[in-house]
Amino acid sequence: MGNDILIVDDAAFMRMMIKDILTKGGFNVVGEAENGEIAVQKYQELKPDLVTMDITMPKMDGIQALKEIRAIDGNARVIMCSAMGQQAMVIEAIQSGARDFVVKPFQVDRVIESVKKALS
Repeated sequence: MGNDILIVDDAAFMRMMIKDILTKGGFNVVGEAENGEIAVQKYQELKPDLVTMDITMPKMDGIQALKEIRAIDGNARVIMCSAMGQQAMVIEAIQSGARDFVVKPFQVDRVIESVKKALS
């Protein structure tokens, strides 16, 4: 099972938190992106096994980036990360092909469980 992960979030602090959780969980973080446009470019470049994608970002939001990544690779595995109160967006993300979603603030066990589930 591959475990190369691309982390996408406009907040550097959030990227750092997710990276910390994932590396301690034994996963390999191959790249980071701060918006959806860069996420799509990096996905094509790095071909990660999984993407953690923030929903609300500048330039291109997570749902649009998810759709573009899924258009490039129909087997892309993406987990959405959302703040509380974004249920409608989470539903749209799942309908657009997201494998799962985790809610901020992150719970370490939930993030690891979600990543393992999406990669299996």
